[in-house]
Amino acid sequence: MAYWLLKSEPDEYGFADLERDRTTVWDGVRNNQAINYIRTMQPGDLALIYHTGKERQIVGTATITTAAYPDPAAPDPATAPPVVDVHVGPRLATPITLATIKADPFFADFALVRQGRLSVVPVSAAQWAYLTTLAESA
Repeated sequence: MAYWLLKSEPDEYGFADLERDRTTVWDGVRNNQAINYIRTMQPGDLALIYHTGKERQIVGTATITTAAYPDPAAPDPATAPPVVDVHVGPRLATPITLATIKADPFFADFALVRQGRLSVVPVSAAQWAYLTTLAESA
């Protein structure tokens, strides 16, 4: 199993929308490195949902339910970017802000900190465990 962080603009499609829909197609990823991460996702992988914009915080979790497949909304299936289906998980009791993450030396190598513009980033098992502990204890 792998762990991921998926960024979303809450005004476009936020965690509340995922809670309402229960499952959604995670689309709109255009950066080549982020697309490569999408291609490696497998059913059962876990994800943190991060709100961008003014919020800049991890707000909930989700489960990847499919392997990557071509975006069915793309006009040309041959060049369609990959997408995955995502199923809602628990909302964090306490969101974890980007400022909290950046202030902690444990996250110095976290892709969220080092590659801030990437919309999909891998999360190590140790980072996942620490982040979920932070969410429970904050």
